[in-house]
Amino acid sequence: MTALPSVFIRSLFLFVCLVGAALARPVLVLGDSLSAAHNMPAEAGWVALLQDRLRQEMAAAPEVINASISGETTAGGLSRLPALLETHRPGVVVIALGGNDGLRGLPPAQVRANLERMIVLSREAGAKVLLLGIDIPPNYGSAYRDRLRAVFDELAAEHGVPLLPFLLDGVALDPALMQADGIHPTAEAQPRLLENVWPLLRALL
Repeated sequence: MTALPSVFIRSLFLFVCLVGAALARPVLVLGDSLSAAHNMPAEAGWVALLQDRLRQEMAAAPEVINASISGETTAGGLSRLPALLETHRPGVVVIALGGNDGLRGLPPAQVRANLERMIVLSREAGAKVLLLGIDIPPNYGSAYRDRLRAVFDELAAEHGVPLLPFLLDGVALDPALMQADGIHPTAEAQPRLLENVWPLLRALL
């Protein structure tokens, strides 16, 4: 059997890599200040670290589009989502919203409706969805907190989407990993946030 020339093999390998890169649809992260690297350089945030991780572990890593905005609500995210889907055509949409709704005491039913519409729109655009849950301070009362948390559990179960129950798991109760406001994680906490998200996200790629 005649051996293939090394030049041909290298060219074939390059072609496969290029095709793979072309087929790797972006990951769109739609979040609030927890995903927008609040009060730190953008490259220190968990979303930027995700891009680095993907490039290290995947030959044809998808681009990560961080559409997170500090102060964003589910209503704001929903209003921006159609244009983001049209522009970027993501393969995965990470929805990390709801915290500001909770801090403003907005009705859980409203939060649910907005999140559900985002899930539906993302899937209609051909994207997989990862939902990141949130929690709010105890002073909002256990009844409201429980209802808000239940919104994420219900949507994940009804729509069959993977759910990370709490993005700040392992961080929120450690003062050394939280900024002075007690709401936002520090730069040192960002790798832990990525580790929380990574297993579920990796399974979707």
